[in-house]
Amino acid sequence: MWRFALIITLLLPGLVPAAGNGEQPGRGSPLPPAYAGLDYRLPKAGSYRLPPLEEAADGDVLDLDGTWLRLHDLYGDKHVLLSFIYTRCHDAEGCPLSTFVFHQIKRMMQQDQALAENLRLVSISFDPERDTPATMARYAENFSNAGPEGEWRFLTTASPERLQPILEAYGQDIQRKLTADGKATAFSHILRVFLIDRQKRIRNIYSVAFLHPGLVVNDVRTLMMEAKSGKEVPGRTTGHAALSGPGDDRHDYERPDYRTRARALTARKGKPADLVSLVRDPPLGLPPVPVPTMNPVTREKVALGRDLFYDRRLSLNNTFSCAMCHIPEQGFTSNELATAVGIEGRSVRRNAPTIYNSAYLPLLFHDGREENLEQQIWGPLLARNEMGNPSVGAVLSKIRTTGDYATRFRKVFGERGLTMDTLGMAIAAYERTLVSGDSPFDRWHYGGDENALSEAAKRGYRLFTGKAECAGCHVIGERWSLFTDHSLRNTGVGYRESMGNTPEHQRVQLAPGLYAEVDRKIIESVGEPPPPDLGRYEVTQDPTDRWKYRVPSLRNVALTAPYMHNGSLPTLESVVAFYNAGGVPNPELDPLIHPLGLSKSEQADLVAFLESLTGSNVNLLVSDAFAAPVGDVGSDAPRDGR
Repeated sequence: MWRFALIITLLLPGLVPAAGNGEQPGRGSPLPPAYAGLDYRLPKAGSYRLPPLEEAADGDVLDLDGTWLRLHDLYGDKHVLLSFIYTRCHDAEGCPLSTFVFHQIKRMMQQDQALAENLRLVSISFDPERDTPATMARYAENFSNAGPEGEWRFLTTASPERLQPILEAYGQDIQRKLTADGKATAFSHILRVFLIDRQKRIRNIYSVAFLHPGLVVNDVRTLMMEAKSGKEVPGRTTGHAALSGPGDDRHDYERPDYRTRARALTARKGKPADLVSLVRDPPLGLPPVPVPTMNPVTREKVALGRDLFYDRRLSLNNTFSCAMCHIPEQGFTSNELATAVGIEGRSVRRNAPTIYNSAYLPLLFHDGREENLEQQIWGPLLARNEMGNPSVGAVLSKIRTTGDYATRFRKVFGERGLTMDTLGMAIAAYERTLVSGDSPFDRWHYGGDENALSEAAKRGYRLFTGKAECAGCHVIGERWSLFTDHSLRNTGVGYRESMGNTPEHQRVQLAPGLYAEVDRKIIESVGEPPPPDLGRYEVTQDPTDRWKYRVPSLRNVALTAPYMHNGSLPTLESVVAFYNAGGVPNPELDPLIHPLGLSKSEQADLVAFLESLTGSNVNLLVSDAFAAPVGDVGSDAPRDGR
């Protein structure tokens, strides 16, 4: 049966002219471009960039002769096209489509030696119970130069259980229809084909609407040209594995082909972690986690706080959770928004700070207006432009009648149950576990591993502690480092925003790559005027505190773009350039801020050092976050109490 399905698929392009309009005969819907052809001209290979999306996961698979392989070993130093199929699929827009496209690309490889030498095709079955190595070997016989020695590899796994981690890591959702004895009789899946570069990073994901051999090969040749030029796009994936993906630092946001790195809810699949162990035994480079005696960290309390953190029902209209500003896969901040946006699209004037290592901070928020995590949570819960709740009582009443929260609070806090205090204690307990260290810097500086840090990062370290004077505020200790002195300082960013003159016409970005010049009066007539922001002055009313903001920790800084209290600097390169220029002069400018005289190469080295501060357990924390329920209206099923 599978041979018949494949033959029909290979003949489909020849049947297209009979339809006369690019539609599937009898179905009235357009054929996929792989069958009907593209209705636009492809750009020239190498005239565009494919930003890295995330790391391509590794995993154990079976070759046609039953030999176990690791995916990364199979990928080798080639570019890879990866698809998930099963041999019994008969959907012309499913597995046969990806196989047809691979067959067409294989023909192109036979005519182009450079393409053949640089590209490998990989098809993995997601029906290992029926698609044994022997079955896949028979399937591969239909294609020239396929099999163990060819450049089109057909693979399977030993069982659905061995396959599932690979599917989850690639975000390939598969729904199985099972018999009474648990055997899969049919599969429902969304076609996804992955383009993976030589550094084992996913550079594109093709759906039915974009899967065309010409388009795919164009992308492959673009990567080949990039590699040949020696200017391969650097990956910003330090500390991230396949589950989390790289932080979205808004590189190329101005380009029409910009693609978000944010994960859809359907792709947010993770595994609960032992977070309490991170508090008891912090990663290398971090001091003991300060835990208040009145709020000891327990597994039950952390599990409760974690579920509350991701529950959208804690907002006024059941649409907004803490995690919608502090997005796990974006460094527990929001990479795509300079300043946060609350319920109903209400503007927030400041950037969402990361909550990595917030357990160590004696002052919270950009202006330092709170002093502990237990109290901090009430600001966002009650702010009209964040979660929008009208009062403390309204929040507690809502939680008390939502799901099994009332029972869980009594289990964790005894007779106290749910109160203003215990709600803060539960969420704070979870936030206190998000400690991240053991970065390449830590392994080099504290662990003595000379190979843990690149030469550029080592030069950057010498600049950081010397000529650039960064360590004056971002302190490095003898046994551990938080990379902050916890002070509040005026760098001139707030002053510039408050005092800057607004031009008559403003360039407004409507979408990635799309801009318009808009008259200032039009903007003012429809938009809310920017709220004033005087920083620490709003807390102390001391004029010398104008435009002072908290010095942030630099741990995981490569993951937490954009930067500064207002998100005005999109990249680490722009941050270094800002300080190299001496900030923005103003009457209260911090005396440590002055021009640095760094060369371009020195600035690049400094960025390399900053990128070395990403903790090794980031993926663990993101995976744990993905395992938490998001909390929908009507979704009151009890949680498992992890």
